[in-house]
Amino acid sequence: MRKLYAFLILFSLINVVSFGQEYQTPVEGDYVIEDFQFESGETLPKLNLHYRTIGKPTKGNDGKVNNAILIKHGTTGSGEGFLSSKFGGNLFGSEQLLDANKYFIILTDDIGHGDSSKPSDGMHMNFPKYTYDDMVLANYKLLNEHLNVDHLRLVMGTSMGGMQSWVWGYTYPDFMDAIMPLASLPVEIAGRNRMQRDMVAKLIEMDPQWKNGEYTAQPKVGLSGSIGQLMFMVSSPLQWQKSAPTREEAEDMLDKLVERYLSIMDANDMIYAFESSRFYNPAPHLAKIKAPLLAVNSADDQVNPPELGLMEKNIELVEKGKYILLPITDLTSGHGTHSNPTIWGKYLEELLIKSEGN
Repeated sequence: MRKLYAFLILFSLINVVSFGQEYQTPVEGDYVIEDFQFESGETLPKLNLHYRTIGKPTKGNDGKVNNAILIKHGTTGSGEGFLSSKFGGNLFGSEQLLDANKYFIILTDDIGHGDSSKPSDGMHMNFPKYTYDDMVLANYKLLNEHLNVDHLRLVMGTSMGGMQSWVWGYTYPDFMDAIMPLASLPVEIAGRNRMQRDMVAKLIEMDPQWKNGEYTAQPKVGLSGSIGQLMFMVSSPLQWQKSAPTREEAEDMLDKLVERYLSIMDANDMIYAFESSRFYNPAPHLAKIKAPLLAVNSADDQVNPPELGLMEKNIELVEKGKYILLPITDLTSGHGTHSNPTIWGKYLEELLIKSEGN
């Protein structure tokens, strides 16, 4: 069972801080946006955005911030997940690719996630129906209005954060020097992907104990089914076979994973998080992206299976776009490969060099 917990970072579902003195201690903060209007037309009087920063901003000769890096997390995760020894420990330390002594690293909790405003704070299913566009706009306001960051050296993200990286690229094409989406596709979420996301929500909603979101205890049956669906969505057949090579070990692994997630997940938050992708579709806007963009996926990613050929077709629409498909190895872990910079770090280095002075 040593490898059981390797799965726990696959979709940024759990956020365990595990870092020592490899880099500076993060500074946490909150910014409240008043009367934030969502894409749905709904308005929230006070939208709280939680964030963490590492390092200090610097400015170039043009007076703009020139060292800010925005890193976006995956569905149901938070910025805290990037502080792990596996991710931050391999990127943020001295002389590493995103050395916090050189860069100003910004890790936000998106709307509906972490310590930012979310349904479980009290509004339940009356919380505004947010989208990826809303998340990007809120982050843009945080950077400009609160952190005084008027330019990004790099915007990158994993899974949902990878998808938001595409949105950043065409919504604010002059705002960044480089873009690196990890574990994503720049197309409408459809086919098997959309069906799985729809099931995540419907399995919860079918549980009578969900009570239209007004439950006092988590709807355990529906939430368990939803968690199980998500687990298989982001799993790696190779790694799971290695972790659970017998029937008994497989059943034990499943039970422990579901039980663990039941203790940390909220049903309404989960519904909202997966429904937030419903209008995502960068494809018609890809030609607007100006910055060098390097997209990285892994061949064993079942959320973004390479056999669909969607990335190859659409990356051609990005003037400075490039696509890397990582082959399956003993180190890749399906969708969760996005959180292992020891695998894709050399491509990040390539992008930083290519976009220097962009």
